[in-house]
Amino acid sequence: MLKNKRSIWLIAAAFMVLIISFISSTAAHEKPRMVVVVKSLEIQYWNIVKAGAENAFEELGIDGKVMAPLKETAEEQIQLLETVYQQNPDVVMVAPIDKSVIPILNKFTNNHIPVILVDQNEPWPNKAAYVGADNIELGKMAGTLMSAQLHPGNKVAIIGGDMSSLVFRERVNGAKMALKDAGIIVAAEKTGVPDVEEIVRTEILNILKSNPDIKGVITDHDLTAIPVIKELQDQNITIPVIGTDGISDMAKLIEDGVISSSIGQNPYDMGHLSVETALKVINGKPVDQFVDCGVEVIFKETAKERLDFYKEILK
Repeated sequence: MLKNKRSIWLIAAAFMVLIISFISSTAAHEKPRMVVVVKSLEIQYWNIVKAGAENAFEELGIDGKVMAPLKETAEEQIQLLETVYQQNPDVVMVAPIDKSVIPILNKFTNNHIPVILVDQNEPWPNKAAYVGADNIELGKMAGTLMSAQLHPGNKVAIIGGDMSSLVFRERVNGAKMALKDAGIIVAAEKTGVPDVEEIVRTEILNILKSNPDIKGVITDHDLTAIPVIKELQDQNITIPVIGTDGISDMAKLIEDGVISSSIGQNPYDMGHLSVETALKVINGKPVDQFVDCGVEVIFKETAKERLDFYKEILK
């Protein structure tokens, strides 16, 4: 009798293990499946976005991943999105390299897979939401910050990246609006400059030769601003240089007193909020069409806090 009872208990225990395993497997399968496709993972800015998204995945119980093309080209991003489409996720969040990515995004929405745009707010009617900064306002902040350090009639230079990128166009245009309102003259404007240090250094040298009286430089992202600052240091020229990202190298230059201030975005919040927004979308909850991640001016007093935070999340 005792032996029979023991056998019954063993069978019951085994049955319970099977039930628990089935429930766990079902629960794991039912986790929302999300994919974030950014522009590159070779750049710190995007790795901070990645950290924010991955922390949100863990906190919210989501089966998610962050991906990027090996090369930061629209062609490779489109190929990657084709692969993601075949995986049939519940939702995708995309930082489009340029508008040529839109047709593949239509393929997702035509198959009832919501798409949230991140960082770059392409005027695409099918997006579920946009998570990022208002890049025109960001540019205006950069222009206003520069103007506050100069006088009406002073001259500045603007150096920008590929103008096929909407974020760069908007930031440059926003900066020019603010500068014009403050009476600051844009004496030189060079766009289409790649993120190659030697090329950026050459461009600022050429600008200085043609316009030796410029009093400041605005760039549309930090990877351009940093080489400009280095070249100005080599030339023993001290003028304000404004970037727009707030990555660690830029914050360190502010902390060290090389420059007094710059503009900083919140890429960690961008990643985290994109996941939060995506979860609301797939659960049928209302979302704002524009989820603002915020922009701030970085001064020496706040640079260390930003540096410490990045050091913690990018371990």
